[in-house]
Amino acid sequence: MNQASLPLLALIVTLALPVAAQAETAPPPEADAVTLDPYGDLRYRIEVVDQDGLPEDAAASTLRIRAGFRLGDWHGFSLQVEGEGIVRLGPEDFNDTVNGKAAFPVVADPESVQLNQAFVRWKPHAAVELAAGRRAVNLDNQRWIGSVDWRQNDQTLDLAQVTLRPAKGVSIDYFNAWRVDRIFGEDSPQGVFRDTDINAARIAYSGSSIGTVSAYGFWLDIPSHPGSSSRTMGVRLIGDQPLAKGAKLLYAAEYARQSDHAANPANFALDYLLIEPGVEFGGWAVKAGLERLEGNGAAALQTPLATLHAFNGWADKFLVTPPDGLRDLYGEVGYKFAGGALKGLTLRAIVHDFAATRRDAAYGQELDLLAVYPIRANLVLLGKFAHYAADGFGADTTKGWLSLQFSF
Repeated sequence: MNQASLPLLALIVTLALPVAAQAETAPPPEADAVTLDPYGDLRYRIEVVDQDGLPEDAAASTLRIRAGFRLGDWHGFSLQVEGEGIVRLGPEDFNDTVNGKAAFPVVADPESVQLNQAFVRWKPHAAVELAAGRRAVNLDNQRWIGSVDWRQNDQTLDLAQVTLRPAKGVSIDYFNAWRVDRIFGEDSPQGVFRDTDINAARIAYSGSSIGTVSAYGFWLDIPSHPGSSSRTMGVRLIGDQPLAKGAKLLYAAEYARQSDHAANPANFALDYLLIEPGVEFGGWAVKAGLERLEGNGAAALQTPLATLHAFNGWADKFLVTPPDGLRDLYGEVGYKFAGGALKGLTLRAIVHDFAATRRDAAYGQELDLLAVYPIRANLVLLGKFAHYAADGFGADTTKGWLSLQFSF
């Protein structure tokens, strides 16, 4: 942790002191027997990709094996440890980012065996939680920081974290992270961000009738990838309101300002904007959205720690924002079956129109389709499709996925 992070830590400690003082008057926790909670999951997936400009089509058949345990609670302390392995089943007909198969499209699921999570938590009081170790972190909708659970290998952070809940509906989070284990695995030159100084602070209030309001700040100092270093400050609102019987209005809005930070060689100050209204009724959900990541022609707003697959199309054409920025205008229709043989089946269809924020140059369009069916509570079947039609940016790309996940 460098000197720049000390004022933030001091603020968190100052906020924590009144709550900690209350904890002194609380009765000591009972010395109950420590509980052991083992868990695991298996996720098999086949992913196929047809991308113009490459001589081969990709077909990746992989299995993720994940197992761990939670140990606690003992005088407020608990421990979680989790291991993960990704195994290829069948031919290596895809570019996993480390096998050198550049004739194939990328499917970023290289084989690996690793410690995925290992962290200790301490809750001296119901309103105070401290954690340290390697952890998967998901903030808000994962637009800025997420664990990228869509890929077979998670993204995790080595961090120290403080969470406070000083009043009903109020939460305050702060962490400092010195390492990022990315989805590409340790064998990849881009698989680990080492010696980072990543600070994240977030305060949220969910007690308002309008929804949950949050404000955040992220300071990313990534020496091995200085172009990903940035400072971002923003606010977010998400909520819903009742309409007619059985229907409600949905809405989300967010604004952020990002600028260069630490060793980033660029000089920029760029805007992020999200507006997403929608309605929900009788199992249906209909949304429209505008997401804008500004670019100035030389640099663009970036979100390198996000769960990027969840945004701007599932074909993953905009994992890095182009220098001229990105405007994503989209519409979505979804339906979830409430009863009968198809109970729990969720269907979604999303259309995107992509363009630059600078000079409004066209990029392309995309269609995304999804079906998720819970065969049982712990057995889920998923089918997914994405087709990107290039119109000035990238290449036509079609992707398909079929997966089965069993949790225990």
